[in-house]
Amino acid sequence: MKDRYSVFGPMPRLPSCMLRSYMLSLEFKVTSVTAWSAVLKTNPLYAIVSGFHFGDTPGVGTFYDFFDRLWLSEKDNLQPRLRLPKKATKPSKKGAKAEAVERVTVEDLINRFTAEPISTDQPYSLLFDIYKDQFLDVSVENGLIDPHGLSLAGDGMPVYTSARERKKRVCNCHVNGVNDCLCLRSFSQPDCDIGWDSSRDCFYSGYDLYSFTASDSVNDLPVFPLFHPASRHDSHAFVYSFFTMGAFLPEFRILKLLLDSAHDAMPVYEYCRTNGIVPFIDLNEKRGVKLMYKDDFVVGGDGVPVCLAGLKMRHDGSDKKMRRLKFRCPLTSRKYGCSCDNPCSDSKFGRTVHLQTKDNPRIFNIPSRDSVEWRDEYKNRTSAERCNKRMKIDFQLESGNHRSSKMWYCRLYCIAMLQHLNAWALPDASLFDLLMA
Repeated sequence: MKDRYSVFGPMPRLPSCMLRSYMLSLEFKVTSVTAWSAVLKTNPLYAIVSGFHFGDTPGVGTFYDFFDRLWLSEKDNLQPRLRLPKKATKPSKKGAKAEAVERVTVEDLINRFTAEPISTDQPYSLLFDIYKDQFLDVSVENGLIDPHGLSLAGDGMPVYTSARERKKRVCNCHVNGVNDCLCLRSFSQPDCDIGWDSSRDCFYSGYDLYSFTASDSVNDLPVFPLFHPASRHDSHAFVYSFFTMGAFLPEFRILKLLLDSAHDAMPVYEYCRTNGIVPFIDLNEKRGVKLMYKDDFVVGGDGVPVCLAGLKMRHDGSDKKMRRLKFRCPLTSRKYGCSCDNPCSDSKFGRTVHLQTKDNPRIFNIPSRDSVEWRDEYKNRTSAERCNKRMKIDFQLESGNHRSSKMWYCRLYCIAMLQHLNAWALPDASLFDLLMA
């Protein structure tokens, strides 16, 4: 951070001490910078652990100056203040997710970011560099994350920033009696909007935090978190986050993707098949799960064909090189052959069906959705939910009460740093001991 400081003037506070002190405030649930500055002046232990001399601790303005240096932009938000209001629509079914607000498809986004990669020149780039160099890379060195065979779980989470949108009119329509005009509004938090919280069945104002978690890590470690507008659908947030992560972490090789039914879109499967990624995605029944295959066999929602007698066929292995699945008659045994009264094949061992993944990569998966391997791997998707829970509940992400994306990103990435720091601790050591070390 040397280039973020002036060579003139008095000697500044060490950035390492400022960061350590802010992380210490997050660990002890002190959500106000003003309150933490007062604590440092009255508690010598916290001041010493932060790296300061008791009686010579930074004030509130010094902390905010430090946050300004972490943010590589003169503006505190990513989007301009003037924009049109956006709001997610309430779904008709209780517990369901809201439909996408953006008039763009997942396929369009994937094609756009494939042709034009996302730039790493972002306001939060310095924050991510510190997080990566000092925490993520250390977890990789300690064997907690495998960057050459990464299994990622992705999930979105609502983050409440205010009770209502902070906006005001810039037009004179209300003078003419038009109160519901579609003119631009001035937002104090332009990166936030109104989204639908499907877990609580209510609207909320804030962000949608989409984070990728190392699902094969026993510590549920975060890899790449990113804020999105609350109205953005999880499938769109996944594409934005995935390609942004690819720009910031090009050395990470992803082998598996574990996602819920909100990501059940054909372009995602096709992208995974093209790039050698094994998708573990739950099917969304609203998008249809049954189809005719080879004109006489129906394939069910779990990707298993149903024979002409109405019975689910038995899985009989897969050929990963040929990218196909094999199923055989459910009434066939190796010893006695087919016992069906109306066999659909002249073969002694009944009818066999080969499903090619290229015919429908969404339905035909290797491993098959009815296999033990698929179920055991998909169980690890909950690591993303546990990681989000740690951020939101254990470290009280929503208690920041900030008014800018700059402060929310500082809080987010420092919480991610604490999660990695906790993972390094020995079973009998506390995070306080690590900070003192």
